[in-house]
Amino acid sequence: MLYLLNFNYKMSRIGKQCIGIPEKVNVQLDGQTVFVEGPKGKLSKTLPLLIYCTLDESCKKLYVKKTTNSARARALFGLSRTLIANMIAGVSGGFEKSITITGVGYKAELEGNDVLLNVGYSNPVKMITPCGISVNIKSPTLLVISGIQKDEVGEFAAKIRAVRSPEPYKGKGISYEGEIILRKAGKTGK
Repeated sequence: MLYLLNFNYKMSRIGKQCIGIPEKVNVQLDGQTVFVEGPKGKLSKTLPLLIYCTLDESCKKLYVKKTTNSARARALFGLSRTLIANMIAGVSGGFEKSITITGVGYKAELEGNDVLLNVGYSNPVKMITPCGISVNIKSPTLLVISGIQKDEVGEFAAKIRAVRSPEPYKGKGISYEGEIILRKAGKTGK
């Protein structure tokens, strides 16, 4: 038996969901551009031509729609909805990423807005904090990176982690809080 499957009818489950707008957030649409303003700041995003938004002011909901049913439009449908939802979440509550530093003598400190990492190299490593990101040092081995754009917070956290990734034998290095490091057994002597 031969079954013919037609996947053209499938639609993104994420893209179909509406985006709820919190009380203190203001959303404006100007053609393909979405402007979001909230207590933490302002963000804007220009959508591709295959995607458009509609705003229901009475229900305080935002809907993302496709102009065509092409493969490219289906690919951008869920992505665009998620990016707009992240913008709304960022201006209302913000995003945080916690980083822990493990190792004897390993620590972090602030020098102005920049982060100074002492992680076993001959000189401290200076990480320049991008605009829109704030770094809070809870203890010398715990950093909290926060901002309103999720991708920028994650990217800066990944750059800090890449300075000294956790090694598998003793677990020394920089890791995300709650990250599970797979450990290897060392050599056993006879």
